[in-house]
Amino acid sequence: MDYAEQVRHNVDVVGARIAEAAARAGRDPAGVTLVAISKTFPPSAVLAGYRAGLRHFGENRPEEGAEKVPQVNALVDGLRPTWHMVGHVQSRKADLTVAHFDVVHSVDRLKVARRLSHFAAEAGRELPVLLECNVSGEQGKYGFPVDRWQADPAQREAFFAACAEILALPALQVSGVMTVAPWVDDAAVVRATFAGLRALRDALRERFPAQPWPALSMGMTDDFEIAVEEGATMVRIGRALFGPRPTV
Repeated sequence: MDYAEQVRHNVDVVGARIAEAAARAGRDPAGVTLVAISKTFPPSAVLAGYRAGLRHFGENRPEEGAEKVPQVNALVDGLRPTWHMVGHVQSRKADLTVAHFDVVHSVDRLKVARRLSHFAAEAGRELPVLLECNVSGEQGKYGFPVDRWQADPAQREAFFAACAEILALPALQVSGVMTVAPWVDDAAVVRATFAGLRALRDALRERFPAQPWPALSMGMTDDFEIAVEEGATMVRIGRALFGPRPTV
């Protein structure tokens, strides 16, 4: 089996696993968008995924995307892919992010939201963004600190105040929230993280009813089925689709 055939097989397997997880939760699998994480993979791998039916691709570094996105877009036959920035965005790279990506999953502070808003307005576009939330409370993890939002009114109100400021910025469309679960073998811990993000999204809907907050971006290769069971609308999968990641 050559690489393109392997990717096609992997896409089918992952799609079936998403459908099975959705069925267990009584959900329509069509409500789950598969974002193929192509970071460090060459354009040829992205094209193999595209030809296997993938239409959403994610990158972790704006500078890698700035090189890869135009290459892939020029090579595809048909509708170009939707490109997702899923990694940490430094404010000084907000311009690259706006120039090359359609959706940003990783708005984790006001400063980067303001920068993205500035460059999106300059480009005359509305940029869909998600707010990255550190639900697990892990040290060193990016995201708004919300690990105690239910029990700690100060943390909750600080987050909601930041949300209000971001919602007021021009040229941004706040579509939902994103998290990364802890890398642990305990499925209960992972499930609690995803359930916590879903509960936070529901609280945001109550606090800001004018926003639909449709997107829950959570789940990767090792835990996406739990994420789907807990309500994920986007899963971010790399290794299960493209194989072992090339070293860089």
